[in-house]
Amino acid sequence: MLKRKLGGRGLEVSALALGCMGYGLTRDIPDRAEMIEVIRAAVERGVDLFDTAEIYGPLTNEEMVGEALAPLRRQVKIATKFGWNIDPVTGENFGGVNSKPAHIKAAVEGSLKRLGVDHIDLLYQHRVDPDVPMEDVAGTVKDLIAAGKVSYFGLSEAGADSIRRAHAEQPVSALQSEYSLWTREPETDVFPVLEELGIGFVPFSPLGRGFLTGKIDAATMFSDNDLRSKIPRFSPEARVTNQKLIDLLRVVGERHEATPGQVALAWILVQRPWIVPLFGTRKIGRLDENLGALQVRLNSADLAEIQTVADTIKVEGERYPAEMMKLVGL
Repeated sequence: MLKRKLGGRGLEVSALALGCMGYGLTRDIPDRAEMIEVIRAAVERGVDLFDTAEIYGPLTNEEMVGEALAPLRRQVKIATKFGWNIDPVTGENFGGVNSKPAHIKAAVEGSLKRLGVDHIDLLYQHRVDPDVPMEDVAGTVKDLIAAGKVSYFGLSEAGADSIRRAHAEQPVSALQSEYSLWTREPETDVFPVLEELGIGFVPFSPLGRGFLTGKIDAATMFSDNDLRSKIPRFSPEARVTNQKLIDLLRVVGERHEATPGQVALAWILVQRPWIVPLFGTRKIGRLDENLGALQVRLNSADLAEIQTVADTIKVEGERYPAEMMKLVGL
């Protein structure tokens, strides 16, 4: 497994990471055993960065990830997140964000217990809290690092100003935000800041929530509890327009005997050496397919073609419902 460094404080991880959000978005995880098998299979294949959050479940996802990785703890790094206004004991969701120092500390204690670990390798603020200064957030995490409860600090969906303010108080090792061939906004304002400050990037949804695999079309039906059923970019009309991206990925993939998803991941990997794509999957077959992206070698002609064609495609639809977009890039 190829390795990459996130930030300048010694965090080295596998070049691809596994996001565990999809393993139980409700309090009940009926396929818990199967999802634990997927996580452990990823470790066997060299993946060593696993991502969860207290809000997933809420709470139960951390418990499951902790159980899955308990016998493999020395081989892996676990990332989790705080920042939503939920009870860290019961999981009751009060709505909105909460990064008050006392709440951060309570959230971390809860995460440590559920994960069954004595420290969190990478702790993210899940969303910027506009009511709490970034200096206070970063200062609280700095104290947790000094206490040995956290190793590295990260931010999620934060804008350039928030990143700078946090990093000045406590060095940030990684930013986690959405990025893929159809979500390229970070390139403009965020990438230059990450490059300047030496911060790694862990893009979530690198496969466009499954769209860039080529297995979703205008006829695909989503259940009511699937977030994609509420995302404008996944309306049937938008999917017809956005299909042009899949056509592009297929053309390039045919030259490399690669799937559209593998090309999408390979494209991200060559953008910067400090990017570690964070994908999610519920099947070992898909896990192997995604890891196969590490063997896809896009050449300069491929990259030029992708850039040229992608620049002509206007992606239709926002990537989140309107109410969720309010907390992006603060």
